[in-house]
Amino acid sequence: MNLQTLLGIALPIIQAPMAGSQGSALAAAVSGAGGLGSLPCALLSTDAMRKEIAAIRAQTDKPFNVNFFCHTPPEAKPEVETRWRARLAPYYKEFGIDPDSIPTGPGRQPFSEAAAEVLDECKPAVVSFHFGLPTDALLEPARRCGAKILSSATTVEEARWLEARGVDAIIAQGLEAGGHRGMFLTEDMTTQMGTFALLRQLVRAVRLPVIAAGGIADAEGVAAAMAMGAAGVQLGTAYLLCPEATTSEVYRAALSSEAARHTAVTNIFSGRPARGIVNRIIREVGPMTPEAPPFPLATSAVAPLRAKAEGQGSGDFSPLWSGQNATGCKAIPAAELTRQLAAKLALSV
Repeated sequence: MNLQTLLGIALPIIQAPMAGSQGSALAAAVSGAGGLGSLPCALLSTDAMRKEIAAIRAQTDKPFNVNFFCHTPPEAKPEVETRWRARLAPYYKEFGIDPDSIPTGPGRQPFSEAAAEVLDECKPAVVSFHFGLPTDALLEPARRCGAKILSSATTVEEARWLEARGVDAIIAQGLEAGGHRGMFLTEDMTTQMGTFALLRQLVRAVRLPVIAAGGIADAEGVAAAMAMGAAGVQLGTAYLLCPEATTSEVYRAALSSEAARHTAVTNIFSGRPARGIVNRIIREVGPMTPEAPPFPLATSAVAPLRAKAEGQGSGDFSPLWSGQNATGCKAIPAAELTRQLAAKLALSV
């Protein structure tokens, strides 16, 4: 069964879920064009999930993906938070921020029983997870509602782990990809490989459809991935300049500049490795530092710096998530971009 038949889509193009940079509008536009639009839910309350899913369905009757993180929340340790804030103290002083006024707490929530209830109610066609899979008990509502299950793998071992647990397709997330690394069986960055190297190994290692993700930005890249055995391609960075995305003006400016050519994997914004455009805080504090609290606890201490800088028109303290190839970013409607990405595949909606 090919990916289009499996997911009920016309084009083997998946829009990567991008929490903080999109909502229902982008997902609906991509799905309406024949691809698979994705709604990121890591920053949404259950009520917001319901509203966004309803908004997608009001715009298209095509399948779409609902995405969740499934990390295990770490125990907060005051001494770790204190050390992290001490490292950021010079920046607090620069912006006139009182460190004691900054609340602590996670920036992203993992898949939960409440979220599972939303799936039971809304029955999306596809559900995807980042950082492995939730427990069998939490995953059951997704299976019960008939959704196809996708998850990301960054190594052969992760792909085999996902296959053994019954996912329907695997996203091969190469090191070029923007945003958070989906790694979950290891924290060793030396295990992470480029998209095409990973793709070829996963195609041989598992029997499931494998979706290529990372550094693919245009129709030629999509066609190349498919020629190398990918059942489909997932793209995120390419959609960030579309009018349906909620990408901030500071973020859009960075993606459109020469700065977008220099990205790095960093843990300073959330506590977990993620690729973004190199800016001031990455250069001066990171890219990787053992001082950052574990994911997602690093987020709260950096948030006020981001707010202050963005208020001055600067992205120096913002997580400007981007893959290594931002050349495909186009300020055109997402539906048009989706069709352009599939142009070399001799497919039609």
